Amino acid sequence: MSWTPKDITQTELQLLRTLWQLGPSTIREITDQLYPDGGHSHYATVQSLLGRLQTKECVEREKQGRVNVFTARVSRGELVTRRLQETAESLCGGSLRPLLSPLVSRLADAGELEDDELAALSRLVERLDSGADGE
Repeated sequence: MSWTPKDITQTELQLLRTLWQLGPSTIREITDQLYPDGGHSHYATVQSLLGRLQTKECVEREKQGRVNVFTARVSRGELVTRRLQETAESLCGGSLRPLLSPLVSRLADAGELEDDELAALSRLVERLDSGADGE
């Protein structure tokens, strides 16, 4: 894709979150979710944001009868990965290693990791360790 994470504004990210939650949706459905009491100007805002996200190849549009249905082309995981990579590039010369310890420590200290997430993290560390031993 031609976009980078910094190309996505906070407002566009909120719209992407809505698409991830709802799945394929019309402008009206997205507008109703983002602006429950919104009017025509909110509909126009969502329409404009979708156009920008479509240009950035983050959403795709499919004509279904008389309405357009929009779907996210970028997943939450892909966006997280791209943002982490960009942070690593700008702060750590491209290496994710200096980011991992503070990130995991902060999550663990805050008690924000569920048991299944801790188990997955443990498996990842084991896999990385076994890969490092094989070098």
